[in-house]
Amino acid sequence: MWRLGNILLWNLMAAVILLGQARPNMKLNSQSRSGLRSDCVGILMRLSLDKALAVGNELEVEAVDGTQHIVLTPRLAAQCGYSMESDPWGNTRIYSSLLGCYVDNKVDQTFNVGLRLRMYGHAQSDVVTHDVMQTCSYTQWASRQILCDRNYMEVSNHITTPEAKGHAQDVKDINAIPDASGAAHGIWKLTFYTPEPVSMVLSEAEQAGYGAMVTSTRVVMRSPYNRAETYSEEVSGVPMEVFRVSAYYQAPHGLSVVNLAAACPTGGVLFINNVISWHVPRRVTPLLDGNFEVLEMHMGINGKRLHGSQMAARGYTLSTTPHHIVIDIPVGSPDGYFKSHAPDYQYHITYSVEPMLEVLWRTTDTQDDTRYKVLFPITTPLMPQPPHFHENTVPEARVFSVILGTFLHDVVLRNITFSTGVLSVEESNARGFSIQDHNYPNGTKSFSLSIPFNSDVVLKRNPDRLVTTYFLPLIFGFIVLPEETQFAHPVELQASLQDVELPTITGTCDQNQFYIGVKYGNQGHNFKAMVGPRELTAETAEEYNFQGNGTHFTLVLPYTAKDTAFEVITSDSVRTRVELVLLDPINNWVLSDLYLSCTFPFITTMCYPNGTMTAMAVKVESVPNLSPSRLTLKDQSCKPAFSDERSAYFSFRVDSCGTTRTFFEHYMLYENEIGLYYNKRVASTSPVDPEYRQTVSCYYVVNDTQTVSFSSKPRLYEPTAEIGSGQLMVQMRLAQDSSYNLFYQAEDYPVVKYLRQPLYFEVELIESTDPNLELIVEKCWATLYDDRMSLPLWDIIVDGCENPDDSHVTIFHPVVSDSRVLVPSHIKRFSIKMFTFTKEQAVLKDEVYIHCDAAICDKNNQLDDLCRGQCVQPTHQLYSRPQEIKGVRRGQRGTDSTQQRQISSGPIVLTSDQTSE
Repeated sequence: MWRLGNILLWNLMAAVILLGQARPNMKLNSQSRSGLRSDCVGILMRLSLDKALAVGNELEVEAVDGTQHIVLTPRLAAQCGYSMESDPWGNTRIYSSLLGCYVDNKVDQTFNVGLRLRMYGHAQSDVVTHDVMQTCSYTQWASRQILCDRNYMEVSNHITTPEAKGHAQDVKDINAIPDASGAAHGIWKLTFYTPEPVSMVLSEAEQAGYGAMVTSTRVVMRSPYNRAETYSEEVSGVPMEVFRVSAYYQAPHGLSVVNLAAACPTGGVLFINNVISWHVPRRVTPLLDGNFEVLEMHMGINGKRLHGSQMAARGYTLSTTPHHIVIDIPVGSPDGYFKSHAPDYQYHITYSVEPMLEVLWRTTDTQDDTRYKVLFPITTPLMPQPPHFHENTVPEARVFSVILGTFLHDVVLRNITFSTGVLSVEESNARGFSIQDHNYPNGTKSFSLSIPFNSDVVLKRNPDRLVTTYFLPLIFGFIVLPEETQFAHPVELQASLQDVELPTITGTCDQNQFYIGVKYGNQGHNFKAMVGPRELTAETAEEYNFQGNGTHFTLVLPYTAKDTAFEVITSDSVRTRVELVLLDPINNWVLSDLYLSCTFPFITTMCYPNGTMTAMAVKVESVPNLSPSRLTLKDQSCKPAFSDERSAYFSFRVDSCGTTRTFFEHYMLYENEIGLYYNKRVASTSPVDPEYRQTVSCYYVVNDTQTVSFSSKPRLYEPTAEIGSGQLMVQMRLAQDSSYNLFYQAEDYPVVKYLRQPLYFEVELIESTDPNLELIVEKCWATLYDDRMSLPLWDIIVDGCENPDDSHVTIFHPVVSDSRVLVPSHIKRFSIKMFTFTKEQAVLKDEVYIHCDAAICDKNNQLDDLCRGQCVQPTHQLYSRPQEIKGVRRGQRGTDSTQQRQISSGPIVLTSDQTSE
């Protein structure tokens, strides 16, 4: 699997190789060679091309063979011993085997390697050429030399002749590709074993992609990976690519044959605890038949050996096991590089490094040496690297501040999605949002963003009246260079401040109208205004002369407006109130309110010379349910001449409608009443005063008529229902816990409890809402049986208080009003601890029943001692234990009072056989 990736690397080395396409074009300086470095690494020449030299250009590589320049296509490169690796940013390494096709070989000791690099700009005419010549010497030849490069396998065997044994001969190579003929001293036939033999002449083998040649001292064979004549074999758990061939060649002493074999690993990589562990078989069985001895073993990076101190400094180790040679490389070592990826729009990274293994072994029986060299690029699997954000927001500074990271240097922040839309980094900075890159020495980076709270991209809400919570939802959009793949990461920031300035209301009055002004707070007109019972809508605003701008508004209301309330009326004035409440539109909080009450001139009664009286009655707050149309004079047949929902107008003669007349010395008095009567047929004789009464009167002096008096009589008492009779009900329930929210139902009994586990009881007066009634738990006791009068028994509550003889005190719990409890005085709550009846340390029975007598009292009548409240006596000194039988009660509980109710609960079963303490 790894070798396949290595072969694909040569796809970058086609006739035109694209490097750094995402970078801006930049013409290469033809005189500069600072970005080119060549050196010799064993049987390879290595050429390094820095990304600064190749940036923005297309690269073409040619082999130099004397005066010829041959373009190295991927197929030709694998056939002739050339390979290349390039990282995504254009850093490139080109390797050439010293036994390559186009290398000038001087008796297998000195090698001249020539390459020409052509770098094209966007225009084909814009080209820069670099010629590289490197001379390498190599004399450490073993009998067999095997090279495993990224895209090919190479093996060479030493050959000798009887005339020239022990020294190399300068024999001209007649097999130069592509014009090989198989003449004297050359290869004329090859037989491949896969494992069946397949024979080819040299031209057929070259046509199939193989390279073969004879040098002055060696026979060389080269095969790309995954050819028809190669095969896979697993050695000590490591997959290997293998090829075997017999080469027949003409030598000065006659026809000779040499058996060649190569085996290269294509796997064997493990990733354990952030360490790359590369395993190579210690005994490469396709290359070994008998015993052998390892003479040398070296580790390297990018084709070059490392010394022990260099390995230790980098944390590399080279070790052996009975079956493997193992190279361990920490992920993140300086000889490799990290790369960003974005599969499924999620951020991942990989780490790539190219270790080298070189081994020299000697077979025991033949004493032949084999030098085995493997270049093996490794890339880790995708590692998820979800970004982390660190929020530095200081709410008092009113600026969101966040740092998002870390990323590799190939990640670029492209845009940010706000609640209002997507902005590029440039657009965001132009809007006043500060976006910055932060680069770190370890090659990573992060991005920071600062946005003021008052920006339109910031959302806000108010969790309470004075606090504002600011929200900033973000989606950061990134691209990975040079591929320009995309991924995104969402972030939501939040901060709260007590920074709300509430609106304020002011108001004044004149003789006829209310004048109200509202000044907005810092939240603007973000409220709902209620004028009296109605919301201030566009229609009511026009009705009340609404005037406003961005900071305030004003209203003008006549005192008779429908949304005002009449509080008190006198003979010549009326006190009227207007209410303005500003409410939060979401939570209905009161943000501000105004209760403005003013007295206005108001004439209620007019007396006319012709003996006619007129009177005006208005609906006042003391009679909230008054319907003015139901008002009458004393003679209940005299109804209003006109009425609406707020007033009634009467017009009548002084000698009608039950008007009375009284004579004084200089004047006479006519008097009537406007009232709301319960019994219209006998209103004047009814023993019940009217709910509403307003006296109207006129004084007539001689021939002059004038209004001389007015009086208004308030209600003497609140209206009450007619006297009737009914039955009040009381219930007792056992709660599941001290919250008194859940209770045991009938199907739950018997209820099972542990000894001394609290039992929470609630006694309630039900089906009554009269606040003047109070429930008193008078007595409670426990029995062994459901008969409330059975013996034995034990008192729990006596005379409204806990039993003074009980060592485990009964606890009364307060009752407060909530959504379930409307009238707290109708409920009593107490708790006791679970106990058993014992006699002479023996449990009589493992269950108990609880019974209570409850009384219903008039809270306004404290004459009865029982009705003075629950447990008004002080708690007595405690003596006895509840498990002991105390005998029968000292007297029977009475049941003849109409106020008393009897209730019981049980059975309650003890869960353990344990008795009392």
